[in-house]
Amino acid sequence: MTVRLEMGAGGQPMQDLLEQSIFKIFDSPLLAQGHDAAQFDLTGKVAFTTDSFVVKPLFFPGGDIGKLAVCGTLNDLAVSGAKPLYLSLALILEEGLPLEDLNRILTSVATTARAAGVQVVTGDTKVVEQGKGDGIFINTAGIGLQISLTQMLPTNLKAGQKILINGGIAEHGLAILAARENLDLGGEILSDCADLSGLTETLLQAGGVTLFKDPTRGGLAATLNELAQASGLGINLVEKSIPLDPRVEAGCGLLGIDPLQVANEGKLLVFAEADHAESLLEVMSRHPLGQGAAIIGEVTGGPSGKVHLTTRIGTSRVIDPPLGDQLPRIC
Repeated sequence: MTVRLEMGAGGQPMQDLLEQSIFKIFDSPLLAQGHDAAQFDLTGKVAFTTDSFVVKPLFFPGGDIGKLAVCGTLNDLAVSGAKPLYLSLALILEEGLPLEDLNRILTSVATTARAAGVQVVTGDTKVVEQGKGDGIFINTAGIGLQISLTQMLPTNLKAGQKILINGGIAEHGLAILAARENLDLGGEILSDCADLSGLTETLLQAGGVTLFKDPTRGGLAATLNELAQASGLGINLVEKSIPLDPRVEAGCGLLGIDPLQVANEGKLLVFAEADHAESLLEVMSRHPLGQGAAIIGEVTGGPSGKVHLTTRIGTSRVIDPPLGDQLPRIC
């Protein structure tokens, strides 16, 4: 069976889709309220975010668009210093999408959300004509409760703070590219797609964190340039300290891609006071998502708004923000 246009028209076929796939797979009491908005109680300072996902292919080594949609939104909450609680799920389905694929994606959403202790509580479904939707597009919105005592803002950055990362970079973007183009890069490269909220909560409890950031589209280059410009400070990276899987490094070299500009979906940048950096590195290294953690650089007083890289041979070069998208449709 496949998705049909009438499944998005609001009648019995749509109700059948909701009951046989969406409601059944998520089994959520709040979703089962069956009203236009989920109704629940919240006490405390709230964080709210939304994101859309248009990845191609829909299934890739290490994940799929369903897992990606959940992790991407949970991570936006997590790096804001919040504990994720609730998600919305809006689906734009293309006529002809196999229902088997849809159920596989929905199961991935449900499994990832449950593992994070998060409920999918409301959503929407639309169906577009064949050839107009690339299978499925997903929009998710997330609500969480702020657990950080301070707001996570670029203005928190100060000269002398250290920069940590929880593992190897460029894995998601390269995994997507290899799957999309059927490339043999000397072994399967898995996306790093993961929910970071447990790791951020652990690090906040340890103390000394001044800012979290997840380097997604545009990779380290885009993220760090954004922060340098917003804070008016400089950032210096040490090339030999940046974790990079040899297969990813070789693949990027073969394709002429800068790994610093490749998207990540399970990597966390942690800015920390210098006297807390080593203890936070130890805490991060004990976490399942921090096995490759490293201190990769520091915030400097200048040049203002610039990111520099100390190369393996000891020279220094400027890391410019990406001028375009090396690989579109990766999230």
